[in-house]
Amino acid sequence: MPQELKLYNTLTRTRETFVPIDPNNVRMYVCGPTVYDYAHIGNARPVIVFDVLFRLLRHIYGENHVNYVRNITDVDDKINARAARDYPDLPLNEAIRKVTELTNEQFQADVAALGNLQPSSQPRATEYIAEMAAMIDRLVERGVAYVADGHVLFSPSAMNAAAKGPRYGLLSRRSSDDMIAGARVDVASYKRDEMDFVLWKPSKQGEPGWPSPAGIDGVGRPGWHIECSAMSMAKLLEPFGGGLQCDDPTKNIFDIHAGGIDLVFPHHENELAQSCCAFGTDRMANVWMHNGFLQVEGQKMAKSTGNFVTIHELLETDTFGGRKWPGEVLRLAMLMTNYREPIDFSVRKLEEAENILAKAREYVGDAGVGVVPDEAIDILSDDLATPGLINWLASIRKSRVLDPEAYRAVFALLGIDLSVESVSSELENEIEAKIRNRLSLLAAKSFPEADRIRDELLEKGIQLKDGKDPATGERVTTWEMKR
Repeated sequence: MPQELKLYNTLTRTRETFVPIDPNNVRMYVCGPTVYDYAHIGNARPVIVFDVLFRLLRHIYGENHVNYVRNITDVDDKINARAARDYPDLPLNEAIRKVTELTNEQFQADVAALGNLQPSSQPRATEYIAEMAAMIDRLVERGVAYVADGHVLFSPSAMNAAAKGPRYGLLSRRSSDDMIAGARVDVASYKRDEMDFVLWKPSKQGEPGWPSPAGIDGVGRPGWHIECSAMSMAKLLEPFGGGLQCDDPTKNIFDIHAGGIDLVFPHHENELAQSCCAFGTDRMANVWMHNGFLQVEGQKMAKSTGNFVTIHELLETDTFGGRKWPGEVLRLAMLMTNYREPIDFSVRKLEEAENILAKAREYVGDAGVGVVPDEAIDILSDDLATPGLINWLASIRKSRVLDPEAYRAVFALLGIDLSVESVSSELENEIEAKIRNRLSLLAAKSFPEADRIRDELLEKGIQLKDGKDPATGERVTTWEMKR
């Protein structure tokens, strides 16, 4: 039998044996996208990392016993600004719907191309406003939130003054000064304390708005942090007997909460504070997991430095490295670094991943998908040790001690399909004709025309490989499908 699953818990700063609250209903929440623009490659990292965790949990506990929720934030000031900029002739609410629908469609297509499974549920924030309002009312009733100038604000100092329950800062372990700096606190006269954060704010004329909680007249919209507290409640607590109507704190905790390291503070810290105060629990989730930062070619990714790259650009354009990159190459490159470590996303790393995949495909040939060996599960169960598993696969391939079916199954557990795209006889004949033409051009030293044929085929996902016939010494060209 595989060993126990160990996961690094940001809350305790230790690697712990994972023990689900209910093995028949393992529950995980991952913070998803704010749908106002193309997702960049940094956004892809938590999607890929926690998709691997989803697959591992399904393998251990059964496909029907894992509930993975990844939210969609579709109400946000950034969305409002993008809608007003891109569709100035439309009413704002109509423009917002257009932005969020188109952006979410693109996000779903992008992450699917990276080999990710659909989560069990993808709740949209605008569908859970009532739950947010109810949770805000509860926080006001319990004295840890207050109404001021049409806003509702959460008070960390009131939370810390309570006789029991966790203290604010439990997750991030920052000093008060560091938290104030890290939160980029807005100065507002209606705040009692500079650390107080918004649960609800009034909507301006024409902006999205819903009936306000806490007895406030007029319409407003939620702050960012309350959205995830409410959606995780609706999807991971209420269906299992928890929620605001439940007085049993043990039913108002779920198993795993995850996201990027940049979310630890303030977003996850504030989520934890809201949920614990609303439900009277000492923790929102038993395990908190966070993936590390991503750099591009050794630099922080930023539009100002010219290294900002989206998932869509990597998949569909030659923006990065002068070519398109298959989704499975992008995925493997991401998994070659431990998920908690910073990653340097580079052309060199992508080429290395592509080489690994080419060798793996050569090894498995047309074999089917077999059973994942226990040794592979043992490696991955050590806090998602994907680099260790990839190294193990390389050693297995060299020693050939694992049958191709099981080898393919391990890659499938990582979300990577080793199938090679089939080619019709018509396309194969066309490729061979172009190769013959190109060889003639090379012989005539018409290099620009020969390069044009090579580039045309590469655009179609067909990569040429030049070499020499060992018997005759003549130039030969082989080809393979890259996507």
